[in-house]
Amino acid sequence: MRVLWVCNRILPVVAKELNMDAGNKEGWLAGLSERILEEKNTELELGVAFPAGKDLAKWKGEFEVSAYAFYEDVQRPELYDENLEVRMREIVEDFKPDLVHIFGTEFPHTLAMVKAFNNPSRTLVGIQGMCTLCADAYLEGLPEKVVKRSTLRDLLKNDSILEQQKKFYKRGAYEQKALSMTGNVTGRTDLDREYSLKCNPRVKYFFMNETLRYNFYQGTWNFKTCEKHSIFVSQGDYPIKGLHYMLQALPDILDEYPDTKVYVAGNCITGDENLRKRIKIPSYGKYLRELMEKNNIQDKVIYLGNLNAEAMKNRFLESNVFVSCSTMENSPNSVGEAMLLGVPVVASDVGGVANLLTDMEEGILYDAGNIKELSRAIIKIFDAYEYEDPGKMRPMRVKEEDVTKVRSFPVKSRGRAFETHNPGKNYKRLMEIYSEICEEKDET
Repeated sequence: MRVLWVCNRILPVVAKELNMDAGNKEGWLAGLSERILEEKNTELELGVAFPAGKDLAKWKGEFEVSAYAFYEDVQRPELYDENLEVRMREIVEDFKPDLVHIFGTEFPHTLAMVKAFNNPSRTLVGIQGMCTLCADAYLEGLPEKVVKRSTLRDLLKNDSILEQQKKFYKRGAYEQKALSMTGNVTGRTDLDREYSLKCNPRVKYFFMNETLRYNFYQGTWNFKTCEKHSIFVSQGDYPIKGLHYMLQALPDILDEYPDTKVYVAGNCITGDENLRKRIKIPSYGKYLRELMEKNNIQDKVIYLGNLNAEAMKNRFLESNVFVSCSTMENSPNSVGEAMLLGVPVVASDVGGVANLLTDMEEGILYDAGNIKELSRAIIKIFDAYEYEDPGKMRPMRVKEEDVTKVRSFPVKSRGRAFETHNPGKNYKRLMEIYSEICEEKDET
């Protein structure tokens, strides 16, 4: 069985051969590919296609997998380039796949491959994020003046917050077109199933969980060794990630725990580094900066930059609580990674998050955008662990039963996450899906 993967990023196994950086996003795909290569399944021949720069536009390599590069302007995914279809046909003609598995719908190459392969019953699309739903949630919690204004950077790049939303809608149109033309979809939440069937009532939906980066399966959070009253947010460089909510909730948390700090991974867009960065600040970054200045919390928010897998894992383990404050998510890998490590989780109840954890069982869910609920949830976790140190015991603000529940989160969340992200089970499920798709086609 010859299966061609079409990915949004280069896989680590390919990046290693090219002496390139595979990046830190979509780590679950790295986990899945590593599992497949470990299995050494002689019945599966894997090919991988990935976006690259113009210098690698026609590159092909043969090692553990057959690898193909294609050129795509990933900085402008709202633009559809029909030349992609030509390159996709070349890849298909060379590899001759029995099945094409496309991971994600966020980039135009998904639609290009669906068109180029032109075999819906042998095309499988994996739902990751959903661009249209992201566009719908893009402006949530932002003041009108912030939405409508443009900084110098926004004007030069034609990339104001409203323009960013429009670009998501354009990407969503390609996404919906691709889903309408495919025969098979994989997903793992109630949300992505509903969305897939809305785009294509005839599509066959396969449930399959994700395998995360291998290093997150080792290591366990411990309150005694973490940085007390530290909050970790894995991303905050565009509105959907909801960092503006976290910054608005922070003053209430500081009233109770003045030593609280918020650590943010990823790009810093507030212009803190230098004057050059300040000039390039986008409207959303300016708003974040304004919130910090208004609440006098500049020294309480620490940007960590882009972290590799091991640094990310260490930051999880060092944190008192992990917070996902997004306005839209399907099944955020960051929540899964935190749960695998047993880090207490507070997450906005959006999208498919409730399919990952149950409120007050493996973590705390709160109504997205409710700043008071967000601050109370974090304080509840801090309070529950204060009783580790009798000398610092505060007046009882948390019910005894809630203290017990909160302090059981690490064990329960790890148990659920190891079930959800079980590499062996997920590999087996993937092979079942591949076999079912190929066998059905053979019988018709």
